Amino acid sequence: MVKKRTLLLLASIVWLIAGFNVLKIGIETYANYLSVINFLLSILVFLIFWFMVFHKLTIKHTKRICNYTKERQFILNFFDLKSFLIMAFMISGGLIIRKFNLLPDRFIAVFYTGLGSALFLAGVLFGYNYFERRKLKK
Repeated sequence: MVKKRTLLLLASIVWLIAGFNVLKIGIETYANYLSVINFLLSILVFLIFWFMVFHKLTIKHTKRICNYTKERQFILNFFDLKSFLIMAFMISGGLIIRKFNLLPDRFIAVFYTGLGSALFLAGVLFGYNYFERRKLKK
């Protein structure tokens, strides 16, 4: 059991690690595909995932965590079941795509860089929310 505010820190760490790993794959693959159009496409992927998925997700989970009535929570309560399933699906899908070369490297470079950036920013926002909640307690 951990303090509910600590769940925000755990969410931050999970999303930072996930984002870093996905972004690293994208950047490593990007070397052979550097172009303005690919860079713009990565920004587009980032914007779509940030504004349509991850920004909303961080707000939703931060609100849910802060609204827990009990101060101490089970350590995995930083996500709900749906979010854990989405994460498992995304990790599995990414592994399968790369293992079986289902998509071209150019797609991996562009998509993973945009997606990884959005994931990483979600981790940053969860961390920001953790430190903001921490300041409110003092």
